[in-house]
Amino acid sequence: MSDKNYFFITTTVLCLFLLATGCARSAKQTKTCDEKVVKTVETCQKNKVEPEKAVEAKVEPEKAVETKVKPEKVVETKAEPEKVVETKVEPNEHKPTVQLMLKFEPNDVSTYKVVMEAQKSVLWEGPASTKPSAFKGGLTSNRSEITFTQQIKSIDEQGNAIAQITIKKLRYLARVRDNVSMDFDSDREKDKSDPMSGLIGRNYSIKITPTGDVVTVMGTAQAQAAVKGSSAAAKAARSLLAGRVVKQRHAIPALPPKDRSRVSKGDNWSALRTFDFGMLGAASYERVYKLDAVENSDKGKVAVVQMSAVPSSENAAELQKEQSTGFLSKLFDNTEEYTGRLEMDLSAGKLRKYGEKLKSEWLAVDPESAKKPNEPPAALRMTAVRLYEIERID
Repeated sequence: MSDKNYFFITTTVLCLFLLATGCARSAKQTKTCDEKVVKTVETCQKNKVEPEKAVEAKVEPEKAVETKVKPEKVVETKAEPEKVVETKVEPNEHKPTVQLMLKFEPNDVSTYKVVMEAQKSVLWEGPASTKPSAFKGGLTSNRSEITFTQQIKSIDEQGNAIAQITIKKLRYLARVRDNVSMDFDSDREKDKSDPMSGLIGRNYSIKITPTGDVVTVMGTAQAQAAVKGSSAAAKAARSLLAGRVVKQRHAIPALPPKDRSRVSKGDNWSALRTFDFGMLGAASYERVYKLDAVENSDKGKVAVVQMSAVPSSENAAELQKEQSTGFLSKLFDNTEEYTGRLEMDLSAGKLRKYGEKLKSEWLAVDPESAKKPNEPPAALRMTAVRLYEIERID
């Protein structure tokens, strides 16, 4: 099979991949997408195309967990830690140190705002005449902004806190191929009747460690039960309280382990995180944190930690075993940028703000069009973005 035919088969499959995505797609849409992918695979087989022996595309953006609502019972969910979180700290004993740990006080109340966003896009580049007639690209994304209070209810002997979380505000925006499919804002009067408004004022609890790990999630079933119906908006609202999502919302991954929490300026520590990019496979990154500065503010000292990340092969064997990396990834050139920043109030032992952003791009160029000297080559570009931001606002 020629490179050009392979390129256009890839284009078709990726179009189906994008069409199938969206944080609130219906079962009917998913079924249609599956049928299209099957037809595409059958076409490849007729032309004796054997990409990795099988082309099985199961599109599950962010692997959303659908939780059964049982208002009579309080579900206690054990939030699993990141697959590999083995942190390494290299302190310098000859420099002044600071302690990067959360401090909890009984009945203390703080207000935070968390933004979580996932994007993916497929774009055709090059002359319009080279664009396949069936190609449909665009941006598909979902973004949630939740403002909540966190009240410390109790502290155990290890310093772990039980915190009650109460949702105060919520904004949610979803797009499918550049078209807005959901737009909710709890501050808008017209949205008071939306199923998502059922989350406002609801609460659940988490168990959080001084190092920012969320080890237990409790009571989300009662909050989920307040969201009525089976609409896309209702399902999206309930998915915001899935155990995995709650853990990501409240965890602070930039803090070092408890027994090595005293660090000096310039010290480094690291942790691994994996992302699933669907048909393009999974990727693992080593996030390297560095205490960049200790600054003075009107409320005391503030530690500034910078994060950079590089692809990691440390758990490559596990990734290969648990997830089948799509053959499509082998057709693309990949570039990525993954950075973050933490600001920690050392006097109060509280987070000021933390954010991290991953942007990964894949580019496939049509080899035939690349040979034409006076014309830009036809190319397919796919981009994925993962954003997380948390800020204390009280």
